[in-house]
Amino acid sequence: MNVAFPILMFLPGLALGSFLNVVAARVPLHESIAFPGSHCMTCGHAIAWYDNVPLVSYVVLRGRCHNCGSSIGPRYPAVELVTALLVSGCVWKFGIHFEALLAVFFCAVLVAISAADIEHRIVPNLIVLPAAVITLAGQTALHLSAEWAIAAFAASGFLLLTALLYPGGMGMGDVKLAFLLGAMLGRTVAIAFAAGMVSALVPSIWLFIRHGSKARKMKIPFAPFLAFGAVLALFVGKSLLDAYLSRF
Repeated sequence: MNVAFPILMFLPGLALGSFLNVVAARVPLHESIAFPGSHCMTCGHAIAWYDNVPLVSYVVLRGRCHNCGSSIGPRYPAVELVTALLVSGCVWKFGIHFEALLAVFFCAVLVAISAADIEHRIVPNLIVLPAAVITLAGQTALHLSAEWAIAAFAASGFLLLTALLYPGGMGMGDVKLAFLLGAMLGRTVAIAFAAGMVSALVPSIWLFIRHGSKARKMKIPFAPFLAFGAVLALFVGKSLLDAYLSRF
C-alpha cells in the first residue's frame, strides 16, 4: 500500500484519541460521554474548540487549563498520540478493508481500557463486554471459523483460573479483557499473554527494588500490559508464533 494513506489517517486517529480520553475519563465514573461537552475536570469550565485541538493545544497551553491553570495530565496527549499511531498502523497493516476497521476498533478499545485502568484501576464492563461481542462477531464474519470463539473462552478461562488461584493477582476485569483478546487474536492470543506478562515484570521488579517486601501489597494495573501484548500479537503475532512452532 502507498504509505501516504496510512500517514493521512494519523489526523483522524488524533481525533479518535481525543474522544477516547472522554470515554476513559467518564465511563468509569458512570457519566455521559456526550453531555456536558468537553470541560476541565477541576474547575468545570467549558473548553473552547481552539483549546481542544489534539496534541497541539496541550503544547500551546503547556499542559494547563486555560481557565484555572490546573495541570492536565500527560495521559491526554499520550492517548491521542498512541491512538493515532495505531490507526495509521492498522491501515498500513490491513489496507483499505473491513479487517482494518475491526483492527482500529480493537485498538481503540484497548487504549480506552488501558487509560481507564491506569487512572481508575478498573476495566469498565460498559466498554469491554460490548467490544468483546462486536469483535467476536466481526472476526467470525470476516474469517468464518470457530477459532475466535475457542480462543476467547480459552483465554478468559485461563485468566479466570489464575484469578481464582491467586485472588490478589488480578481482577475479573482482566478476565473479560482476555475474552476480547482471544476473540480478536485467535491462536496468537498466546503471544499477547506472553508479551503482556513479561512486560508486567518490569514495573514489578522496580517496585521490589524500591520498596522491598512491601511491594507484595502493591498492585499495578494489568490491562495496559495485556493491551501491549495484544497490539504486538495483532501486528506480528502470526510470524512470532510460526517462528516459535517451527523450532519443534
